[in-house]
Amino acid sequence: MRIGLITADPGHQLLADTTELLTPRHEVVALDPGDHDNREDLADPGELADVYLLKARTPRALALARSLERRGAPVVNSAAATALCQDRTAMAELALRAGLPFAPTRTVASLAGLTAERLPRPVVVKSRHSRRHDLVARVDDTARLRALSADWADEPVVVQDFTPNDGWDHKLWVIAGRVFAALRRSELAAGGRGPSLPLALDALPPGWLDPVRRVGPVFSLDVYGVDLIDAGGGAPLIVDINAFPGVRGQSGAPEALAALALRTAERGRLTAPRT
Repeated sequence: MRIGLITADPGHQLLADTTELLTPRHEVVALDPGDHDNREDLADPGELADVYLLKARTPRALALARSLERRGAPVVNSAAATALCQDRTAMAELALRAGLPFAPTRTVASLAGLTAERLPRPVVVKSRHSRRHDLVARVDDTARLRALSADWADEPVVVQDFTPNDGWDHKLWVIAGRVFAALRRSELAAGGRGPSLPLALDALPPGWLDPVRRVGPVFSLDVYGVDLIDAGGGAPLIVDINAFPGVRGQSGAPEALAALALRTAERGRLTAPRT
């Protein structure tokens, strides 16, 4: 099999470990989205890999993935599913419509527009479009909002009521149905984000795995992450969903990803039109 990695960082731990598992019998090639202009003549059909793993989420990476999909190559996760998770408005709408315990979310055209509102309670303000170094902040008062507006006035944002919690994010990752977990201090907590700590699945409150597993079919994702907090009394609240997260340091994750890549590649071969 030929497995393609759509990423600017093939040395990322999860990808590097997965590559090491695959290369004794299979070919692994990396495609840096920054090196391609995503033209229709990007690749001849004979040069296509049997499957592509879409780790990058930049606009160029999504365009490259769409180009490969148009040629019939399977991409994990699909460009459409990945793009959906980049839009926090669309993410919240779909999650809530599906009955997932997602934080109620509203959209504001710009952060500056929010400064005219009275905030009766603390809120969490996030960039509408998820990306590296985007805006994620707790806002307790108008002074904090105005301070953020100095740098983010024109930023489209989503707003969620702040839910009191213990300051820990439950980081759950899923690869083809297999769940991995860790604890990490929330970036909204005093002192900011800290390192991830091991978390056994049986240490999760009862019922938490069900909504996490449901995210996959709802969002058409095979590899994804779900951030949850305890909203009180062990009730889970989903605050974010990510397509193809890092899943660093999780025993068994590279094996799960390698197996998924090979299954998807084989399925693509079986369903490809014969010439």
